[in-house]
Amino acid sequence: QVQLVESGGGSVQAGGSLRLSCAASRYTYARCMAWFRQAPGKEREGVAAIYTGDSTTYYTDSVKGRFTISQNNAKNTLSLQMNSLKPEDTAMYYCAAVYGACWSPLVPDRYDFWGQGTQVTVSS
Repeated sequence: QVQLVESGGGSVQAGGSLRLSCAASRYTYARCMAWFRQAPGKEREGVAAIYTGDSTTYYTDSVKGRFTISQNNAKNTLSLQMNSLKPEDTAMYYCAAVYGACWSPLVPDRYDFWGQGTQVTVSS
């Protein structure tokens, strides 16, 4: 089992930045880890993923060039730097993890472990 705890959410104006963090209870090396988000009335959406074994990253098109996913294996943490935020980025953001490689990295069903979520609100 892996426990994941997110932090760093909050409210920001459009164009601003936030940095989300996810603390894992166990080592994160050689795992597929990701950030998902879910807005009210919408399906959970994959935002970014990373294979912590070699730092290969994956992004959904709407956040490319604005968001950066990274990991710190020594500290068992995952981060999401979000810049140039837009009102449509408003959602609950979740950290997720699965043992092994990143197959279909932005598909929620691929992941076995989830955090409780942190709210991001972007106002116009």
